[in-house]
Amino acid sequence: MANLRFSLTTGPVTLATATAKTVLQLLAPTNQRVKVTAWGIYFNGINPTAEPVQVQLRRQTNSGTMSSLTPKKLESSLSETIQSTASMNATSEPTDSDLLKEIEVHPQHSYEWTAPFGREILLGGDERLALKCEAPASVDAIAWMECEE
Repeated sequence: MANLRFSLTTGPVTLATATAKTVLQLLAPTNQRVKVTAWGIYFNGINPTAEPVQVQLRRQTNSGTMSSLTPKKLESSLSETIQSTASMNATSEPTDSDLLKEIEVHPQHSYEWTAPFGREILLGGDERLALKCEAPASVDAIAWMECEE
């Protein structure tokens, strides 16, 4: 890892009622580790009495069918190219693997996680990390991650 920091941010992704959807997926490059230093998710719900959205941070074993998402360097003066790739808004769900964290978030709120120093999430080469949501009622989500190669 050479401290090449980058971010991923989705556009609004519509969550259909009671249907699990991968909102964001990061794929580490072949033979190269990636550190995930922070992630978050925001919802645009309008009902103050709505039930919470289930949010999962999980590993996945394939890409399913998703739209491409371009990682953005956090330090634009660096000449190196980001090798990681990302996708968003699954239309055909990837295969889930390890569940790393599961939380409930009210659809009018958001959740952000920043890794304590030395406790970042590490991905090995060709590993995938995803944010997956299931909402009791339709709502839009915007997800993001900050990472380092």
